[in-house]
Amino acid sequence: MAAAVERIVVQATSQDKKAIAAKAKRLDLPVSELMRRGAFAYEAKEADQELGVLADAARDAADRAGAAIDDALNFIEASNKRIAAMEAKASRPPKPAPGRAAVRKAA
Repeated sequence: MAAAVERIVVQATSQDKKAIAAKAKRLDLPVSELMRRGAFAYEAKEADQELGVLADAARDAADRAGAAIDDALNFIEASNKRIAAMEAKASRPPKPAPGRAAVRKAA
């Protein structure tokens, strides 16, 4: 293995630096080795694929939610039409029974 002779400066907060140093100590590694391993282990393609899967799941959930909302709105619209028809029917005066009209005329 070639000797590491190049330097890379990484900006970090005080808290991040302490956390990285503590992790390196727990793993019995120099900070530089921990950082190298972390950099080489990072795979953007995997993260992109995982994000793609999550985006697809979110889109599917949004589609299902939209369809459920459409179904609910259609149900409400049909219900409102039924209610309007019932109210219209209830507001009309009742039709007299056929036998009763003839009796009243005779009297």
